[in-house]
Amino acid sequence: MPEITVPSPLGLLAIEEDNGALVALHWRRARKEKPTPLLQRAAEQLAEYFAKRRRDFDLPMKPAGSPFEHAVWDAMLRIPYGQTRSYGEVAREVEGDARDVGAACGTNPLPILIPCHRILAGGGRLGGYSGKGGGETKTMLLTLEGALLV
Repeated sequence: MPEITVPSPLGLLAIEEDNGALVALHWRRARKEKPTPLLQRAAEQLAEYFAKRRRDFDLPMKPAGSPFEHAVWDAMLRIPYGQTRSYGEVAREVEGDARDVGAACGTNPLPILIPCHRILAGGGRLGGYSGKGGGETKTMLLTLEGALLV
């Protein structure tokens, strides 16, 4: 699969493409640089996001996952920039369990692009984050977006 390395305030990010859609984002250097027009567009949009010039991503994404994971990821995409929801709120939206929502957050193959960092634990607590740096990275992303942490 084609990959590209994207520098970011979080370190190097590798974005993968498969059949014209983004499928994964990892905290590492791309194994084999093969920039495609889509990957270059994704790199540009991520740079704009980190520079606070972009709030939404306009990129084709096709992450692999179960129907429930896709329902959770779709719910994440509906959370506006700078806002948060709780695991429980998302669970009610997708008619699931808060723990299962947390598990779907943890398996999100396109963090940042599919904003799992916008989901908090009950009472406004930070909760977990599966990306490199865990809670520190989640806090940085929420701070970048101006989301309030209670």
